[in-house]
Amino acid sequence: MSDDTTLSGRVTPLDEQPPLPQDRVILHEAPDDEAVPMDVLFVGGGPASLCGAIELARLVREDAEKGGELGELEIGVLEKSAELGEHSLSGAVLNPRPFRELFPDLSPEDFPFRRPVSKEAVYFLREKGATRLPTPPTMKNHGNWVASLSEVVRWLGEKAEEAGVNVFPGFPVDSLLVEGERVKGVRTTPAGLDREGNPGSGYTPAMDLTAQVTVLGEGTRGPLTQGWMKWQGATSQNPQIYALGVKELWETKQPLDRIIHTLGWPLPGSAFGGSWMYPMEDNLVSLGLVVGLDYPDGTLDVHELLQRMKLHPLFREVLEGGEMVEWGAKTIPEGGYHALADRRHGDGCVVVGDSAGYVDVPSLKGIHYAAQSGIYAARAIFDALKKGDTSSEALSAYTRAVDESYIVSDMKKTRNMRLAFKKGFVGGGMRAGLMTLTGGRFPGGRIESEEDAAEPRVIEAPKPAFVPDGELTFSKVDAVFKSGNKTRDDIPSHLVVGEDVSAEMAEFLANMCPAGVYERDGDRLVVNAPNCVDCKATDVVGPRWTPREGGSGPSYRRM
Repeated sequence: MSDDTTLSGRVTPLDEQPPLPQDRVILHEAPDDEAVPMDVLFVGGGPASLCGAIELARLVREDAEKGGELGELEIGVLEKSAELGEHSLSGAVLNPRPFRELFPDLSPEDFPFRRPVSKEAVYFLREKGATRLPTPPTMKNHGNWVASLSEVVRWLGEKAEEAGVNVFPGFPVDSLLVEGERVKGVRTTPAGLDREGNPGSGYTPAMDLTAQVTVLGEGTRGPLTQGWMKWQGATSQNPQIYALGVKELWETKQPLDRIIHTLGWPLPGSAFGGSWMYPMEDNLVSLGLVVGLDYPDGTLDVHELLQRMKLHPLFREVLEGGEMVEWGAKTIPEGGYHALADRRHGDGCVVVGDSAGYVDVPSLKGIHYAAQSGIYAARAIFDALKKGDTSSEALSAYTRAVDESYIVSDMKKTRNMRLAFKKGFVGGGMRAGLMTLTGGRFPGGRIESEEDAAEPRVIEAPKPAFVPDGELTFSKVDAVFKSGNKTRDDIPSHLVVGEDVSAEMAEFLANMCPAGVYERDGDRLVVNAPNCVDCKATDVVGPRWTPREGGSGPSYRRM
């Protein structure tokens, strides 16, 4: 659907964003009589949850071998995608530190990584040219590995099952079941509903699972985590802010001999972000663009910027003659140290990984922090179970372990770097350089920020339409096809939209969403919910994302 109506104006997304459906997320009711009992339940099948489950299983096994009285534990991992890894996406250049700790008998060559980083380069791009820059200390990757997060997650899933962990793909979670201040378990999302929400063919009702401890590892913008933190009053100095990353995987004719990061074009000076291009094999290249979701231009389109970027000589000479084989998108927490909640534990519950915001933006790293947080969570949970006490006080050992670790130490050193770019690229770059030189001591204190949805957006005259060529550049429809999206067309919409969406908001959402979920038809917002690839950008600045039936969304294989 197209709309030729010229539109200009301003919109602040927060004014039109519906509230989190708290009464759906937090259920003050007892589990069903037929609830499946677990001892520890991990919600989300990413690296944080899987590493935590593997470490917990190891501790339980070693305790039993020493004659401990804890006995066997039922450990479960619930994942919304049909198979592990299908919703996992990252650049990714990965620090192997927590994997060495979790698997001390293996070497990095035994891990499911693609290749070590041997060469790297950073460029400042202009539309037709590029200037190579010295690699900032935070971005040096000696000792790190290029990897596919999808492949890493599948490998971890195999290791978890070998350790006796119950891994349940295809089970998204709708709600936390709570009693008083304690999380008692979860309720999954029903499947087989028709567009109106009525049971259809293949209907499967929701299922309750109980646990002594529930671990929230939902990834970015998980509704359970948001609901739990709101309910528990867990707060941070700054609100969490996010970036949207759009990625493609290419089979190429030309090999790439180094990892590449870029700054500058095609981003406007008012937007924060950058791009990457990584060699996964001699003929397989990962590339993408990440843009902070606080940009002021309401017509900025991250997917389109990525398509334009591929026309730059730096990318074009590698990609031309090749084939785009996968596409995907996801959001990334960028608030850093000041956006960490004061506690990430409560009665019967802990929060790990991206759900907690463990990402260091200047070094472009988050996976190893997520994995490490899962390991720390497992140790705190094990000690709590041994004592027969899974209260908030007992599980506070998890938050302390993270806060005293290299995770928070690294994030504290770079605590203001991302926030320094709030007032522009040039000034932000200068301030970030001083922060690097002083180890984060300059400027001292905290740079305050607002949530992304509170940033006003300006809708100006439409830019010239970008016409993809279908060979090097692609439409959003073509891109979603390459994500392997397998959502039923007649599924109920999982997106909670505000009642009175303005034409300006509709225009902003149509540009913002990389998957073409939103379109503006005159003054009306049209929602194509089955297109959604669960990047969660909509939840940051627009309609709320909620879980839909298991197996919906993308099916990434090598992302």
